[in-house]
Amino acid sequence: MTTQDKMDASATAEVDEKLYSRQLYVMGHEAQRRMMASTCLLVGLSGCGVEVAKNTILAGLNRIVLVDPMSPTSFDLGGNFYLTLEDLSSGKSRASLCRPLLAQLNPYVKVDLADVPDLATETVTELITSNVSVVVVTILLPTETLFAINEQCRAVGASFIYALTMSVFGQVFCDFGAEFAVFDKDGEPAATSQIETVLTDEAPPTVKVLEDQGRHGLETGDKVTFSRLQGVTGLENNVEYPVTVTGPYTFTLDGLDLTQQTVQHAQGYITQVKQPVKMAFESYKDKLANPGDMMMSDFAKFDRPPLLHVAFQAVAKYQDQHGQLPPDAVACQQVLDLAKQIKPDVVADAKAERIVLHLAHGSRAILSPTCAALGGVVGQEVLKACSGKFTPISGFLYLDADECLPDTLLSSDMTANSNTRYDSQVLVFGQDMQEKLGALNYFLIGAGAIGCEMLKNWAMMGVACGSGGMVHVTDMDRIEKSNLSRQFLFRNTDINEFKSTTAAKAAQHMNPQLRVTAYQEKVAPETEHLFGDDFYDKLSGVCTALDNVEARLYVDQRCLFYRLPMMESGTLGTKGNTQIVVPHVTEHYGATRDPPEKSIPVCTLKNFPNQIEHTLQWARDWFEGAFKQAAEEVNGYIKGGEMYLESLHPNSKAETIKLLLQTLDRPTTYQDCVTWARLTFENQFSNQILQLLHNFPADQVTSSGQLFWSGSKRCPKPLVFDPNAIDVDANDMKTHLEFVVMGANLRAEMYGIQVPADVDVLDMLEQVIVPDFVPAEGVKIAANDAEAEEQKSSGDNDNVSDLLAQLPKPAELAGMELVAIEFDKDIDAHNNFVTACSNCRAMNYSIPTADAHRSRAIAGRIIPAIATTTALVTGLICLELYKLIGTPRKKLTIEAYKNGFLNLAVPFMTMSEPNPPAKTKSKLQGKEWEWTAWDSLDIAMGDMTMGEFMDYFEEQYNLEISMLSHGVSILYSFFANKKKIEERKAMKMTEVITSITKKEFPPNQLFLILEVIANDKETDEEVELPYIKFRFR
Repeated sequence: MTTQDKMDASATAEVDEKLYSRQLYVMGHEAQRRMMASTCLLVGLSGCGVEVAKNTILAGLNRIVLVDPMSPTSFDLGGNFYLTLEDLSSGKSRASLCRPLLAQLNPYVKVDLADVPDLATETVTELITSNVSVVVVTILLPTETLFAINEQCRAVGASFIYALTMSVFGQVFCDFGAEFAVFDKDGEPAATSQIETVLTDEAPPTVKVLEDQGRHGLETGDKVTFSRLQGVTGLENNVEYPVTVTGPYTFTLDGLDLTQQTVQHAQGYITQVKQPVKMAFESYKDKLANPGDMMMSDFAKFDRPPLLHVAFQAVAKYQDQHGQLPPDAVACQQVLDLAKQIKPDVVADAKAERIVLHLAHGSRAILSPTCAALGGVVGQEVLKACSGKFTPISGFLYLDADECLPDTLLSSDMTANSNTRYDSQVLVFGQDMQEKLGALNYFLIGAGAIGCEMLKNWAMMGVACGSGGMVHVTDMDRIEKSNLSRQFLFRNTDINEFKSTTAAKAAQHMNPQLRVTAYQEKVAPETEHLFGDDFYDKLSGVCTALDNVEARLYVDQRCLFYRLPMMESGTLGTKGNTQIVVPHVTEHYGATRDPPEKSIPVCTLKNFPNQIEHTLQWARDWFEGAFKQAAEEVNGYIKGGEMYLESLHPNSKAETIKLLLQTLDRPTTYQDCVTWARLTFENQFSNQILQLLHNFPADQVTSSGQLFWSGSKRCPKPLVFDPNAIDVDANDMKTHLEFVVMGANLRAEMYGIQVPADVDVLDMLEQVIVPDFVPAEGVKIAANDAEAEEQKSSGDNDNVSDLLAQLPKPAELAGMELVAIEFDKDIDAHNNFVTACSNCRAMNYSIPTADAHRSRAIAGRIIPAIATTTALVTGLICLELYKLIGTPRKKLTIEAYKNGFLNLAVPFMTMSEPNPPAKTKSKLQGKEWEWTAWDSLDIAMGDMTMGEFMDYFEEQYNLEISMLSHGVSILYSFFANKKKIEERKAMKMTEVITSITKKEFPPNQLFLILEVIANDKETDEEVELPYIKFRFR
């Protein structure tokens, strides 16, 4: 049975959408079901093996079989977070020790132990049967054994993956068989666009898409389908058509002749149909001899993959000959000799020899960052093998971070084995560097997916595990079920606990020496009393594990001010990035920014939607208005009375009072709630559409003679309420009924009304009388954003005093308080209402609808996430930490640091040097001075008087101050009142500022930021200067 046959026969399992919520937006339901029916045989449970096991178990395979009868060594402790020092003398195997803890990661995955006496060829190959989907080997086995395992995989239709880590070097090999089907090569959403017109004068016809919706994103040979077609005869909905691309906004429909058909005001949606791809792989034996093109991970190291290919072979050959990995410098030289025998032209200079020697020397070393990075890559390859989703690595991939290593091998007395968790790192970097890691003080901001992985890596590396070290971790969030599929330090029993506290305890369980303090605070200006000058002053660096740009930018400013390195990483599904920020060496995080996301025009949302994103945004806004804002306005009015009314903005005051009046018309029974929901349906999806068509009839033309309802403006139609109407595109949701039921339930919740247990909503709907609609005259509807803005600025013409007269007095409402319901994407009732509301509006405008799963992602702005990418980016950024503490034993230039950009789906990875900081040129004391955002003029003379400060500044820099300010407060200016200047000059700097701002300095503040305008005393030219960092305590 081939891998494809296995996948086709098994993709039927039910998916737990709560657990796999974020991952489903990466893999999709079909791929997830295939994974849930797959079996992985994992050989080797050292550092890389346990990372692969963790990532694949979190992802939700059906079964993983652990194969490793070897006893653990102290080197394993460098990367295996489920082994302890006590396990070294337990007499148990690595697999048996890890199995119970791995089994806790996911209750849906069977974690089995293969009871084998050894890893001989026959022992392992007998385990590879037709029910195995993929075999992963993560430890060094004899070459002939690997050949035999790979051939057995081919014989039974299983994929084969071989992965090794040695020190800061990694190797991955994939063979998925002679014919492997990839169902989705890149995981990108199918390209979509909208028809502007179809040109049928010639065959084949040309389709032109709306340019304001962006390029069509198609390639020649793609197939497309159409939906919601209007004004085009000869084309059919949901039929696949091959295309030839003729431009970014045009393509032809191959083999089609529409010259006899008519096109009038064409509209419709175009969707790319993603095609499966067949891939042919070569065996490990063949690729080992002739690797061909290898996947690059660093384009600055074009010659590195061939060199590492030879180096790994040389180490394997040494082990085959001696039965062990090279234990000393003599053995490392023997490995180098073997490498030269294999490919003398590849190992041809001192640089190449250095790489081979370091790989041989560190071949026993299991480093957590390398294991995490490779475990992320290999974990994703396992998922590809089981699901057919994404493009696998073809052949070999090599990773390395040789910039972490010293120029020459360290002496044996610096790297001696002491039977501790850190033996691997000491072997590679030396005992003194291990002590540096232990003394670090780091601030980890965020304890979600990246935060959990980071704490695990740091616990293995010994970060803050020594005297004087400390990890500070903060996260405001509590644990939810959807976190468990990628935030591996949490369990079901931890749901609703704080992430930071739980993660800290879990990391300490892995390494009791870890010193960590957990907080539940936001890192922002309002918490600077906690995370202030005295806090940052003691830090070694900052690591961000955040999910929003605003918070990152704030932290970036803190790191700039305190000149702290910042380790930044982020993921988006299979895509990830890392950025290392080094004071004075690299640019800071905020130096370059992505452009802001485009917002949806207001009039598009209100009256002219043409995409499901528009209707979902409208539905979410409507939810917030009806169930949150309405309740908050009523509660504000009851508590604030006249003061509340006076605080309302004049342009929106009438609208707000109308909302108050509507909301204060409170229901008393659930029947009232159902009636409200049914009448709301009629108003939103019928009456308002009829009013819109009254203002802009279907045949209306513009002043230019163009049909008003054309292009991106889709002519709407009112909905006729039908409780039995089924939407097949939304998993057969009864959309009309769902809107009413969910809407009634939410209204009942807002007013504190109990929903009856056995309620018959259909019977209640029979009691509702729906009045006929009569279009209103004189109603103004904005046709574009300019008109909408004009209407907004002109305010509401309704008589506010008449509306106020209708409001009951707050005293009459004493005791009334409504429940403000904030939209929560993970609450099904909220999401189902928004989905139904959005889909009803989509039906109004003939927009393709979306099911609840897709709606949740769009309305909830969910960031797709998977454990594999998280593991990879944290591994890569932790390799940079080695460089920061000085493991290379020399001053590094910017070329030694690496930022990472990757996409595991394609697959693609590139490590590149960061950008340097931008420089500003000035003249200071007659000399040219270049400064960057990292620089400031530092003055640490205590809380001197302003006069002393100015004298010191002029004497030190030969500059005359013309203006001195702190924030928005001007402390000194040459044109100010002379008497006032003299008074201030006699005052302490802090006294001057306090006298102006009327605010005392918090006890933890050590610095003042001062801005200065100054002229050169000799040339009288203004000199451009950075800010002054004035330490007054």
